[in-house]
Amino acid sequence: MANLTSMLTIRRNLNKVRRSQRIISVFVKFGLDYLFDRSKINLLARFHRKTKKLRQLSAPERLRRAFEELGPTFIKFGQVLSTRPDFLPSEFIRELEKLQDEVPPFDSQEAKKILEIELKAPLDNLFKEFNQDPVASASLSQVHRAVLKGGEVVAVKIQRPGIKEIIELDLEILEDLAGIVENHLSSGWVYQPKLIVEEFKKAIRKELDFIEEAYNFEKFRLNFRNIAYLKVPKIYWELTTNKVLTMEFIEGVKINEITQEKYRQVFEAKKVAQEGAEAVLKQILEDGFFQADPHPANLFVQPPATIVMLDVGMTGYLEEKSIISILRVLRAVADIDLDEIITGMEDLGIIMEAVDRNRLRQDLVELIERYSGRPLKTIKVSNLSQDIFELMVRHSLVVPSNLVLMIRALSIVESIGWDLDPDFDLLSTFKPFVKQLLWKRYSPATWLKKGQSFLDQSLELFGHLPRDLADLFRKVKEGQLKISFEHRGLENLTREIDRASNRISFSLIIAALIIGSSLLLQQKIGPTIFGVSAVGILGYLLASLLGVGLIVSILRSGKWK
Repeated sequence: MANLTSMLTIRRNLNKVRRSQRIISVFVKFGLDYLFDRSKINLLARFHRKTKKLRQLSAPERLRRAFEELGPTFIKFGQVLSTRPDFLPSEFIRELEKLQDEVPPFDSQEAKKILEIELKAPLDNLFKEFNQDPVASASLSQVHRAVLKGGEVVAVKIQRPGIKEIIELDLEILEDLAGIVENHLSSGWVYQPKLIVEEFKKAIRKELDFIEEAYNFEKFRLNFRNIAYLKVPKIYWELTTNKVLTMEFIEGVKINEITQEKYRQVFEAKKVAQEGAEAVLKQILEDGFFQADPHPANLFVQPPATIVMLDVGMTGYLEEKSIISILRVLRAVADIDLDEIITGMEDLGIIMEAVDRNRLRQDLVELIERYSGRPLKTIKVSNLSQDIFELMVRHSLVVPSNLVLMIRALSIVESIGWDLDPDFDLLSTFKPFVKQLLWKRYSPATWLKKGQSFLDQSLELFGHLPRDLADLFRKVKEGQLKISFEHRGLENLTREIDRASNRISFSLIIAALIIGSSLLLQQKIGPTIFGVSAVGILGYLLASLLGVGLIVSILRSGKWK
């Protein structure tokens, strides 16, 4: 058993070395080796010269091409990086947004084999019909149409064979590369590549877990159960595992195709744009749980204006506290209340202690002045968010990942809305929605509910108070009460005080020796040498040695300047 484990470890390490060599070779090929320490990567990478054609490409384009060549993990990583305008310049963001998660399908026989292993039954026992040709194919999975024994038409999403192992290996290498890149960044750089990779690791592992995605579908079904214009597929749990997801098959047209000539009389594009915006705002500001990647491939439309959610592998979460802080910031922006804006940003964890608040206030004033007074329909959320991110980078503000996902979702919805309706205005939808939500949160019914909660907590506190006080007094009487103090950040001060105290003590001893020796010499107290007190001379010598030692110690410490 030990030998088998050892062999598997060796095999994995060899695979990691080969894959690392491949990854770094591609980066060198596209002229991206400047990101790393050449002394380290040359051990792994074969020498590649950029061709004349590659030299003509911009750095963002070369990065995108490298990610495409390296396959699924890096395509997904590039898509995640495209959501971080606080981390990458805008030209890189625009280029990485072009990354397509489309790959040829894998063999249908392999798909059947995975199904039978995962669902622990022959295919004929599971489905009445199973279409061998997939209806959709992506880097992590592909989708087949099937019919259950009861006649229900379903979509069966099957994970690509071996993809999890490939991604886990790539994640290890990405962590190593992030460490190398981070070591080359200046100490003042706020955004840490290791943290970006860590966020990506969590996100892609969630996408690889189809049980997690199934629960996401169920949450959205629950949240939109009373909304007629949005449909969420039903999950068939008995046919769902970590690698297989079976859900209701819903026909429709991709949301970005409904404006084509052949569909214009079938769909109400303006209504779809409005409903899509309202759906995303509800997810973000009311439910605190939203589809983080609502791009056209993940959204279908049924006539005349019913939106269908197809993929919810990437989601974002906002706590109640964060939603309230966002609403406070939005209201403060409308009122141009800078103090309230900064307080809201602090509550959201955006502003760190070292930020120059005066400079931040000045830049916020300029940003608000730039947009205030303009008609809402002339303001694009994508442009506004870009300006906000530039301000954040300038002031080294840290943006929590879920806020980045929220802004990305809003920008995608705005882009789709503009394609469907040239007069679409997301901010005009935003304003009444926020007003309505603020009214809900501060309505008498809400305060009554909060008051009841406060009363319940207070009653519980006072109910335990007599017993807690009795325990406290008992410990005081028995001498068991202990209070511990911990000094934080005072270690250096404590060391300096100890060192200074030792030097003062040393100096006093030297002074005492000099004074005592002087008195001995003056009184000629014996024993004497040539009429001079021997003890006095010894005292002077000892004081001289101690004095020299003290001076050397001070000079070595560098604290004498």
